[in-house]
Amino acid sequence: MRKVTIVPYGVAALGHTQQVPTQERYLYTREELLDQIAVLLGGRAAEEVIFQDTSTGAQDDLQRASEMARRMVTAFGMSDLLGPYAVEQERQPRFLEGYKPSEVTTQHIDREAQAIIERMYQRALQILEENRHTLETLAQYLLEHEVIDQPALAVLLHMSILGATSKNRVSARQ
Repeated sequence: MRKVTIVPYGVAALGHTQQVPTQERYLYTREELLDQIAVLLGGRAAEEVIFQDTSTGAQDDLQRASEMARRMVTAFGMSDLLGPYAVEQERQPRFLEGYKPSEVTTQHIDREAQAIIERMYQRALQILEENRHTLETLAQYLLEHEVIDQPALAVLLHMSILGATSKNRVSARQ
């Protein structure tokens, strides 16, 4: 993450998180893709944790997460149900031009992609619920400053963790 901002970005975004790839990458593991999906679902999950409701604000993130989950199933062979089987339409060999997966396979693809999204959404919810104090601290910082960069976020997270540890020590003594 390079920075997070609540300053409107473009026509539709009310803010955004600017991700920085650690290096130019061509290969990702299944776990790395699942992590990316959980991160994309974090904004919507945060709305649910804080407001017990959701808005249209996560539309782009939902589309990106859904596309990533679908590609895991259709292109990367990362499906528990279909196994190492690629059904992606793009870049098919010439002899497979016009190939369309069966209705049953299409239903399996949809179910698998939805299951991935649901698991990662539950994961994002759990992480945010367990770290609600940190989420609220970050939200307050953003309301005051509108932008937070990576070094400032690291300090804020460190202070939040120390604060949570101190509170746990105090309640353990009581």
